[in-house]
Amino acid sequence: MANSNPTEAYFFGYGSLVNRNTHVYADARPARLESWTRVWRQTDLRPVAYLTVVPDETSQIDGLMAAVPASGWAELDLRERAYDRVAATHQVRHDLCAKPQVVVYSIPDGKHGQPDQTCPVLLSYIDVVAQGYLQVFGENGARAFFKTTQGWDSPVRDDRAAPIYPRHQLLSDYERGLVDEMLIEVGARVLSKNETEIF
Repeated sequence: MANSNPTEAYFFGYGSLVNRNTHVYADARPARLESWTRVWRQTDLRPVAYLTVVPDETSQIDGLMAAVPASGWAELDLRERAYDRVAATHQVRHDLCAKPQVVVYSIPDGKHGQPDQTCPVLLSYIDVVAQGYLQVFGENGARAFFKTTQGWDSPVRDDRAAPIYPRHQLLSDYERGLVDEMLIEVGARVLSKNETEIF
């Protein structure tokens, strides 16, 4: 993690932080991160898979940026404790006239790998991220989230009935239907009940 807590800085969120229901940062606005791509990864620091970003000069992804007071970084770093806070000021495009510092949270290189059945992607987590993109960018933005995320060959655990993700949200029938449709479109494999009994 970065050691300093800047007084005028923003985070760029590309996963659950896009969903405003999961945080209290009021000054949130759409933004775009260039030269990074979003991917599903697992890390020894957490028992399930999460999204991270890795450098990719050919990629750009939409997300949400929001200001964090200097006193708020410790709490946000705790939430994102599997990640490093990485400077991204010159790679984030936004509508602010000022040029504040912007950081992005990324799992350090060498500390993450391909998710498997012992460390799957949670459907309750996917739901939260997709709902956030629907709220901020509309249906086209939500569909773009699925299409611009790598690693959909990772196994997905259907935990909707008993959500494991701590910031899970209630989805409408429309939202759930869109998520289910897009999971089929990107070729994701949702584990059957027998396959998830190992958890």
